[in-house]
Amino acid sequence: MTVREDSAAAAPPTAPSIVGAARRGPRLRQIAARVPDWAALVVVLAVLVVFFSFKTPYFFNTDNFINILIASAVVGIIACPATMLLIAGQFDLSVGGATALVTAVFAESFTHDRPLIVSILLAVGVGAGIGAVNGFLVTVIGINALITTIGTMGVTRAFAFIETNGQAIGFNGFSTLGVSRPFLNIPWMVWIFVVIVLLTTFSMRATTFGRSLYAIGANPAAARLAGIRTRRVIFAGFVLSGLAVGLTGLLVASQTGQGSGNAATGLEFSAITAVVLGGASLAGGRGSIVGTILGVLVIGVVNNGIVLLNIESFWQDVVRGLLLIVAVAVDRLRLRLAAE
Repeated sequence: MTVREDSAAAAPPTAPSIVGAARRGPRLRQIAARVPDWAALVVVLAVLVVFFSFKTPYFFNTDNFINILIASAVVGIIACPATMLLIAGQFDLSVGGATALVTAVFAESFTHDRPLIVSILLAVGVGAGIGAVNGFLVTVIGINALITTIGTMGVTRAFAFIETNGQAIGFNGFSTLGVSRPFLNIPWMVWIFVVIVLLTTFSMRATTFGRSLYAIGANPAAARLAGIRTRRVIFAGFVLSGLAVGLTGLLVASQTGQGSGNAATGLEFSAITAVVLGGASLAGGRGSIVGTILGVLVIGVVNNGIVLLNIESFWQDVVRGLLLIVAVAVDRLRLRLAAE
């Protein structure tokens, strides 16, 4: 009797424990699914701020935070439309070379005594034109976006050097956008960055265009069957990227006081790293502007901390490369778990 009673008393708890464990599995997955992709970046950003604050006395102050925002503004403005394109399953790697060409065209025009407004419109037009060419090659000709924009990256960078004859073209009288600080000691370029972030966030959350980008990235065929003009939406995304290039080129030219073929070197790498780090999937259909901006700030804080610690600037590229690898690895793992 004692053996049977002991075994009967011992057996029942195992069944509920198994059931409980089975129930906890899906429950934990549901909780994890509700957590935004960018939530971990908030923790990473906080840890980086605390780390650099202890390592150098020059990090945690208002002036340095403004410097981080200034450095992040250029990458962030480019990263916003890059997020749109990656959500739709597209890339634009031409932004660095195109930005250099915009600075060169503006400097060449402005130093030849053309009116400022004409030079600005010409520069923005060049950026939008490059975006339109990329969009045409991808949506009409059917060339892969990665191949297309790698090609135009090289072409635009080369034309920037041709436009300037290989020398930087300096100018005076256009420093307002990049240098002037109208409010709270914060430059215009940072306020412009904030406006771009707000407009892009609204577009992605509250417009048909934003929802169409998500639908195209998730399933292009289904999006077409649903009546979405996928080619037109993707083309518009590339044009927006071109407009951002035009604006960024003007900001870089205003900040540096010159147009150069060497301007914005590595900009495309920083932008893509920020977007992927922010949770956008290389497969498309996933991503957010909030995550991208957090990715931009993480890169900005790391770069700033490296400089303040007197570490060679080459390590910035090492860190960005490692961040990109980690972000892509996490994206792959997330897709694999979702498939299971």
